[in-house]
Amino acid sequence: MLPPVQLIRPRRFGDTRGWFTEVYSEPAFAMLGIDCRFVQDNHSLSVPKYTLRGLHFQTPPRGQDKLVRCVRGAIFDVAVDIRNGSPTYGHWVGAELSAENGHQLFIPIGFAHGFVTLEDNCEVTYKCSDTYAPDSDGGVRWDDPAIGIDWPMPAGTAPELSAKDAVQPMLADFDSPFLYDGRPLAPLA
Repeated sequence: MLPPVQLIRPRRFGDTRGWFTEVYSEPAFAMLGIDCRFVQDNHSLSVPKYTLRGLHFQTPPRGQDKLVRCVRGAIFDVAVDIRNGSPTYGHWVGAELSAENGHQLFIPIGFAHGFVTLEDNCEVTYKCSDTYAPDSDGGVRWDDPAIGIDWPMPAGTAPELSAKDAVQPMLADFDSPFLYDGRPLAPLA
């Protein structure tokens, strides 16, 4: 049984000109158990270092699987299990995604997503399995102690937040509509 959140490490083929990589292939991703259909691509620019975006999700019936990558700079990307009945409810995994390493994080429906930039002028792109639906938009606090994300920021650093992210509810105040599918969150391989 494949884990729900997966760190993808696309191969790069390089020569004197630079490198080439295939960042998405439906048949290759299906072999990893990722069989969603992506219908929207998003691209963000975060200018200051330690900009934090998250923790976000869309509720059913407009949930979104996401495939995230950093195309300029570096980020610490996080997924939090918010599936009712999951033995890993409220647990998180995270990984550094950078333009240099080319890694991607697949985050399925039922997980909150967020990231913090580790450099100035970071650009992040991500594919989504549904379009943006304001009525289904949701989130939980980035600094909820019940989740306990170890954000890689110097002690005492206050991240740059949107007004919305500064007032998201705590996980304990969120009545999750997501159901556990039998696959607990596992450490990223």
